[in-house]
Amino acid sequence: MNDFSAIVAPPAAAVPAPPWTEADSETAARLPGLSIVLPCFNEEANVADAIRYAAAAAAAVAQDYEVIVVNDGSSDATAERAAAFAAVDEHVRLVVHAVNRGYGDALRSGLDAARMPWIFLTDADLQFDLGELERFVPPALEGADLLVGRRAQRQDPFVRRANARAWNWLVRRLFAIPVRDVDCAFKLVRAKALDGVELKAGGAMISTELIVRLLARGARLQERDVQHRPRVAGEQSGANPRVVLRAFRELAWLRGELRGHSSATS
Repeated sequence: MNDFSAIVAPPAAAVPAPPWTEADSETAARLPGLSIVLPCFNEEANVADAIRYAAAAAAAVAQDYEVIVVNDGSSDATAERAAAFAAVDEHVRLVVHAVNRGYGDALRSGLDAARMPWIFLTDADLQFDLGELERFVPPALEGADLLVGRRAQRQDPFVRRANARAWNWLVRRLFAIPVRDVDCAFKLVRAKALDGVELKAGGAMISTELIVRLLARGARLQERDVQHRPRVAGEQSGANPRVVLRAFRELAWLRGELRGHSSATS
């Protein structure tokens, strides 16, 4: 069975390719450049390995790369450990939020800092095998603009999995996005596809917003299964009541604007 189970694009004869693909000069085997964005909040136990694995994965698939660590107001030693890498490796950059601003703001800061033609969005919790990024490169070079991972067997506690199923059902229903795992932190996006896109969500809603806005602009999307691992260090924040409440507030706030965009993809 082909694991590219969702390919979202109008027929080629009906809609021309987005303009950002016309001048691409990618080689047949490797991305010309890759920015890996790692939002972090209190990940001192994971961030060093996350940077090492990200750098190794990027070097394997791209001609040039950078790892952008966004420290989102951590109260532990996350920033210091990331800064130690940045001090000795020109491929590693650190963006610091003085206070915790939320996942969406951290992701936006990473996107704003990215300088490469392709951007990979993931987390620093070590729950993904970044070596799987190699399987995303061929469809990217063949014309996809956004490749979204889907956790084949999600390795999270039952309550978190149940909440995720409910959230995915809700956003698919409200915004007509044919993606089964909207918040999966394994996304590869063409930087040119983001030109002119204004993301507004400061929390978890940013994943839905990113997909809806790109599809509305004609971006070609594929969803692919990836393996998922249990978290072995640090604490998950996605089930935090404050985080959940913020997500629903942003859902209500953005629904009107994004719903209008999503109609273009249905």
